[in-house]
Amino acid sequence: MLRLVSPFALTLIGAILFGDGAYIHAKAWLAQVLLERAFQTSIATGHPVKPWSWADTWPIARIEVKRIGASAIVLAGTSGQALAFGPGHIDQTVDAGERGVAVYAAHRDTHFRFLRNVSIGDEIEITRSDGRHFSYRADASAVVHFDASGIDPATRGFELVLATCWPFDAVTSGPERYVLHATLLGTGG
Repeated sequence: MLRLVSPFALTLIGAILFGDGAYIHAKAWLAQVLLERAFQTSIATGHPVKPWSWADTWPIARIEVKRIGASAIVLAGTSGQALAFGPGHIDQTVDAGERGVAVYAAHRDTHFRFLRNVSIGDEIEITRSDGRHFSYRADASAVVHFDASGIDPATRGFELVLATCWPFDAVTSGPERYVLHATLLGTGG
């Protein structure tokens, strides 16, 4: 009897763990579909649109790295709830396309998983919810301690920073962050 219970118990535990991991990725994918719909409506109406009625955030931009086929909707703020559904815009930073540094942060295992494939020189495109489009060029990356990012909020340039936890394949959180820096190339309207 014990020989039958052990394989069944191990199979059940494995299925639960697999299901839990699959749920996180399914939630992230579905959220991006709903966020894309809200983002398009925001552009069309000129007003922020929540992706679902109980959301504590709304889409403010789309980030794309076409060379690798990556795209994600960026949300207002970086609360734990917002980051569960997409990259967040750090409140104390400027909007993309404005003088200063716009900072977007996301989880390394979902929405910013693609950062591992972004190379220096890649073009990063940002479309804001007001319909304005900006192109940035990735020009530097670094692994930093979470409280020593080197990001200068008082910069006089037009900059973008994408930040996530490091290392990409870690299973637990740690003190290091991966920071990708980019400089504005131009606007597309």
